[in-house]
Amino acid sequence: MSRIGRMPITVPAGVEVKNDNNCITVKGPKGELTKSFSTELGIEVAEGVITVTRPSDDKKHRSLHGLTRTLIANMVEGVTNGFSKTLEIEGVGYRAAKTGNQVKLNLGFSHDVIVSETDTIKLEVPAPNKIIVSGIDKQAVGQFAAEIREKRPPEPYKGKGIRYAGERIIRKEGKAGKGKK
Repeated sequence: MSRIGRMPITVPAGVEVKNDNNCITVKGPKGELTKSFSTELGIEVAEGVITVTRPSDDKKHRSLHGLTRTLIANMVEGVTNGFSKTLEIEGVGYRAAKTGNQVKLNLGFSHDVIVSETDTIKLEVPAPNKIIVSGIDKQAVGQFAAEIREKRPPEPYKGKGIRYAGERIIRKEGKAGKGKK
């Protein structure tokens, strides 16, 4: 059995989980998420505990078992606490400013890059060199943060650009002078 797949998911107070033919709907204080899963797997919701079972040890069932359990656990976590990713901007003159529901990024281009919030993703700019992307869907938060990082990824020589908080950029050495003969 899968170590992750067989672990039960405890549903916290204030969270409502419905299973309609393996279409899971999780409703909590932060919002509501719905996702369909493979009908081959068994998903049981009973007395505040969700369990995922698989019918056989086929490779397909084994791979779906842990994945399904983790996705459901992320849905429960998202509607209770939410998810967030922090991006750091590094470079002379590089900064972010929030106006309304848009974030204006100065990234060394001849124009400003403008990123808008969506219905599910919220953006915060606590400092000119920091952006916090938050929401209830873990995959959507990670994808949105990756799209912002893509606007100016960190370069390996000086480290300028947008990076995740705590990301380590492997630095390259610059041009070396001509060797002595």
